[in-house]
Parts: sequence; C-alpha cells; structure tokens
Amino acid sequence: RLNGQACRRRDKVWGGEEVWLEPVVAPDETCQPQDLPLDIVFEDEAILVINKPAGLVVHPAAGNPDGTLQNALLHHAPELALVPRGGLVHRLDKDTSGLLVVARTLQAHKFLVDLLQQRQVHREYRALVTGVPTGGGHVDAPVGRHPRQRTQMAVVSGGRPAVTHYRLLEAFRGHALLAVRLETGRTHQIRVHMAWLGHPLVGDSLYGGRPLWGLQRQGLHATRLRLAHPVSGAGLAFTSDPPVDFLAAVEQAGLHYNGLSPG
Repeated sequence: RLNGQACRRRDKVWGGEEVWLEPVVAPDETCQPQDLPLDIVFEDEAILVINKPAGLVVHPAAGNPDGTLQNALLHHAPELALVPRGGLVHRLDKDTSGLLVVARTLQAHKFLVDLLQQRQVHREYRALVTGVPTGGGHVDAPVGRHPRQRTQMAVVSGGRPAVTHYRLLEAFRGHALLAVRLETGRTHQIRVHMAWLGHPLVGDSLYGGRPLWGLQRQGLHATRLRLAHPVSGAGLAFTSDPPVDFLAAVEQAGLHYNGLSPG
C-alpha cells in the first residue's frame, strides 16, 4: 500500500511516501516430510541444533531427491515449510558428520544468515589428515569451481574469498589430527584447503586422500558450534565428539583423541 492506499503498477513514487509491504510466504512443496531419525542437540521456538551423521545429505539435489536432513526436519517441525530451505542456513557435506544449526522462523533465518555473513558464528572441526603440517597457521586462498573437474572445487584465482585456520593437535608416522576453524564457509572449503597444503583429509578420495583402516569417508567432524541466540541474543555453545569410525581411524593411526576442552 502507498500512503495507506492500494496502488497500481504504474504509480510512481517521488520520495517521502510511506510504502507498506506484506509478503506472502508460500510453503515449499518441492521437499516432502519424511519420518527419519534426527539427533537433536538443542531445540526451542527459534532454532534447532542437529548432530548430523556421516552419509546423510543435507538437502535434496541431483541424485538425492529425498531421504535428506531437510526431509527429516520437515517431518519433525512442519512449520519449516515456510522457511527457506527448511531452515537450513549452512550445510555439511554428505560424508562430514557433526553440528549444524537450523532456523525455525523467518526472523531467525535472517538473523543467522546475517551472523554467518558477518563471520560471527564459530565453527570448529576435527580433521584427520595425511602428512604432518607445521604446528598451525591459516590458509587465505580463494575457492571456486575446478576449471576441468566440475564435481570438484579448487583454489582458483577469481574464486570466492576463503579463510581456514588450523592447529596441530597430535601427529604420528605420517598422519595428524587437527583442530580447524572456518572463517568463511565455501563448498568443500576445508577439504580443498587441506589438499592445497599437501595434506588431504584421510578418506577423501575426491581430493587425493586415501582410506585409513575402515574410514571410507573424509576424516572430518564438525565438533564445536558457538553463536548468539536469534531472539534473546544470549551466547550458545555446543560440542560433539566424533563418531566411532573417526575415532577408530585416529587410534589406528597411532594418535589419541582426548576429548574437547572447554571454550
């Protein structure tokens, strides 16, 4: 409405008018609810925090039309049909396990998207890599689609800015356990940056990593998530220890996982 009155497409504004917009949100019917198990770490009226298992696709895409986390979320909370992508504001690769946050309302969705863009969501991972990096550092290298292998991402000039911080936790005989923190969230970012350093993730065949004692996926787990609550603004922190297959590979590599320290 324009100055309280219904308006026509051809009506012009000159400055100083008051415009009222009432968005009509249509349910997303392209993704159907499915009764699938969910490991819910936290839940209230604004957000959900999920501990995703390896092997679960986050949202429908080519080759995975259903059976995804989004399908499960819509069954658990039908109101998510009114939130873009079922409330998903970031994602984990199919074979990466661990924590992610879901918005339950449009307001929470906007808040979390803004928070991610402002780099104010703390996301930390445990990564099992081939070779032994130096004690720690960061990679500031743009990530984009691989110029020849279209299923892969790569460090490329003209890619989107991408920054990854890493810290060596333990090393033994050609393998290392790292704490990795994302500053940005590009597709396959940790996998690409570690491979670019010459230390691909164990089990990550797409980027040159070899399987290790039964770990048939990339050795990557989203272990810590910290953010402000969309409604109260209170700081929230969640942790998740890696699953059995990851821990078994760590042990077989001669490394030790000592749990998560506070902070």
